[in-house]
Amino acid sequence: MSDTLVHISLREGTENEARKTESIRPNDPLSKEILRLKTELNAVLLAHNYQIPEIQDLADYVGDSLGLARQAAETDAEVIVFCGVHFMAETAKILNPDKLVLLPDRNAGCSLEESCPAAQLKAFQDANPGIYTIAYINCSADVKALSDVICTSGNAMKIVEAAPKDRNLLFVPDENLGSWVIEQSGRPMELWKGNCYAHVEFTADSILAIREKHPDAPLVAHPECTKAVRLLADEICSTEKMVDFCQSHTASAFIIATEAGMIHRLKKECPDKAFIPAPTDNCACNECKYMKMNTLEKLHACMLNKSPYVSMPKDTLDRAKLPIERMLEMST
Repeated sequence: MSDTLVHISLREGTENEARKTESIRPNDPLSKEILRLKTELNAVLLAHNYQIPEIQDLADYVGDSLGLARQAAETDAEVIVFCGVHFMAETAKILNPDKLVLLPDRNAGCSLEESCPAAQLKAFQDANPGIYTIAYINCSADVKALSDVICTSGNAMKIVEAAPKDRNLLFVPDENLGSWVIEQSGRPMELWKGNCYAHVEFTADSILAIREKHPDAPLVAHPECTKAVRLLADEICSTEKMVDFCQSHTASAFIIATEAGMIHRLKKECPDKAFIPAPTDNCACNECKYMKMNTLEKLHACMLNKSPYVSMPKDTLDRAKLPIERMLEMST
């Protein structure tokens, strides 16, 4: 096995093709054991940008939801170890029904997923026949199974613009991402009343305060932020596009309004630039309690015990796979 880790590349020609960045593998005993188990299991280790640095540094691929979904769809590994939250591991299982999909902590949830129970969505659809449902990937497998197409923050505009022109649209579950897409596209949609609890903790006051301290630093915000914060941003984009923006911009420092785990990725990709985590009214940075539930110890335990693992009824798998595959086809 090589002494360095090379991030797996996405399909050639895709707009979010990953860079082949190398990082030195950690040398602590637990990390070495995790890497040994990865080889033994013929596993691929996928990590979201919001994971703790120690997990990001071990992963075969670190990225946003769209990049992770593509990796899960393409991997030839026998086992997928997903370091993120539960709906992400579910997505990997949907795309790989015959593979073992492990996650370090089964209880790593998501406020967006919780905000949209499948039964409530079904009731809304029954009351509004013919409505075309676009589901942000931050939702359960049962909600995906009820949807026409899935999107991520990185491709939401493309998905909405490609939606049938003769259908009314419902966007679930993130009202902030949905409202941003409406602003950009001019396409009216019904919005589900859900949000990412971490991103809505950024406020106009907290952003104005940090901008006053760093007047020359562009503010880069995730579209899950509220409109009050988005109006103050120099760039609004997915976490993956944050990397591209910061690499190409001439500024030497940036204020980043998303979950603080993204700072580690940005520092690795742009080592000559400084990154300032946007504060909330109560904290100097912002961390998702669910993303931070995954630890090296839990990662090691799930690989050693092959548990917790993701499972769901075949009918749910089959129905949820169609809108995800539709998304991937539309995002090439």
